[in-house]
Amino acid sequence: MEKFTTLTTTAAPLRRSNVDTDQIIPAVFLKRVTKTGFEDALFHHWRQDPEFVLNQPQYEGAEVLITGPDFGTGSSREHAVWALRDYGFKVVISPRFADIFRGNSGKQGLVAAQVEEADVERLWAVVEADPKTPVTVNLEARTVTAGDVSVEFQIDDYTRWRLLEGLDDIALTLRNEQDITDFEARRPSWMPTTLPVQNA
Repeated sequence: MEKFTTLTTTAAPLRRSNVDTDQIIPAVFLKRVTKTGFEDALFHHWRQDPEFVLNQPQYEGAEVLITGPDFGTGSSREHAVWALRDYGFKVVISPRFADIFRGNSGKQGLVAAQVEEADVERLWAVVEADPKTPVTVNLEARTVTAGDVSVEFQIDDYTRWRLLEGLDDIALTLRNEQDITDFEARRPSWMPTTLPVQNA
């Protein structure tokens, strides 16, 4: 996955709380067997409303979503993060995330930035007053800046490190590839081994 350090973009204000994963991506879309291509499923039901924030042209292309508390609750589904990423969001800002959603985000390269509820209100006010306002998310400094508003966000050190380094689970494992190879070489010959792929 791509490294994330700093992003300057625009933001979309989602003035809703308790956004569960079934609202982020309805279960009917979970039948797909791919890991990409979920942008059409993001907030599918809400997007039927022409007044929904993501249907507003002034928020087109926003890569930051600013939302209310308890985002990502409900059933565990990585598809929620995939849908947000496929749509183009790289950061979600909320006063509170569901634990599983926050964990899935960090593993998939989506920054889940937790800020105080009052700070969400301040950020909403800025981007609603002028949707073209640049919003900068600095992962190293753990800050979000929009206009004259600058707030700090929380993210655990391990997830922050993975995002800064651009490491998903596979990349983390491959960092120990030589150790794995050495371990396999030391295994007794009577133990099962993985055979190389044979072409038919």
